[in-house]
Amino acid sequence: MDKNILLHVEKLCKYFPMSKRQLLKAVDDVSFDVYAGETLGLVGESGCGKTTCGRTAVGMYPRTSGSVTYKGKDVHALKGKEKSHFHKEVQTIFQDPYASLNPKMKVIDIVAEGMDIQGTAGSKKERENKVEELLIQVGLSGEQMYRYVHEFSGGQRQRIGIARALAVDPEFIFCDEPISALDVSIQAQIVNLLVKLQKERALSYLFIAHDLAMVKYISDRVAVMYLGSVVELAETKELYNAPLHPYTKSLLSAVPVSDPDIEKSRKRIELIGEVPSPINLPEGCKFAPRCPQAKEECKIKRPEYKKVKEGHFVACHFCSVK
Repeated sequence: MDKNILLHVEKLCKYFPMSKRQLLKAVDDVSFDVYAGETLGLVGESGCGKTTCGRTAVGMYPRTSGSVTYKGKDVHALKGKEKSHFHKEVQTIFQDPYASLNPKMKVIDIVAEGMDIQGTAGSKKERENKVEELLIQVGLSGEQMYRYVHEFSGGQRQRIGIARALAVDPEFIFCDEPISALDVSIQAQIVNLLVKLQKERALSYLFIAHDLAMVKYISDRVAVMYLGSVVELAETKELYNAPLHPYTKSLLSAVPVSDPDIEKSRKRIELIGEVPSPINLPEGCKFAPRCPQAKEECKIKRPEYKKVKEGHFVACHFCSVK
């Protein structure tokens, strides 16, 4: 394995039993890597399995099959001190900053909770100083540490969530749609903060979001998910400039362009039909029922997720680099 790979996900599956005979295949045969110091963006429609994939990858959900390794160690087999050390190195920023913060706790105790568990908080004064330093680093003030979360705005709550994640000095942060619950005016501030912190602390991110423009801005590489599977993965510039998979092309055609002349000339690729149920998946390609390029082979044979050029992977029978 490449020594720069932090998180290695291979053929990961996460199924939820709906009945004795039915399984909801939320994550189905997903593979990707996250390298040290990079941001991998994970995008797709609501319900495609992005969050479940991320949570299973960092050990929050047990896997159904496949493997996840962090620095070469099986994430789902960690126990004792190794598991505690993993939780120190891998942290999460959640989607809803209010639901993920205990309303009965003051900010100082929320931010310091991880340090208390890991035994790194130090004396009462050292603990207080560390929390103050973290709050300042995320754009808040030290005086706010003795307030409760209901006294803060949504953007401020998310900054508290970021400070909590940073408190144990992690190397990797799973950003579970950290901007989707915020006002548009605040989203850019939070993304800029994450970029700044990444440079200062040499962090790696798995970043999930609906906003394709934000994902383009923050990500080094982007993986596109559809119905539980990754259909395309490439460096950000290449994916946005030369997408190969029909689903990726459709997604990107919906992203508005700031230049009005270019926007007028662009053609939106509209998909017809509904997304198939993850309980009753199509026999062949999952995207075939909605794909404008689908052929008979697509309906009966699942496409292989393969490398079409260096760093560019796609799951389609008819996608190739010209």
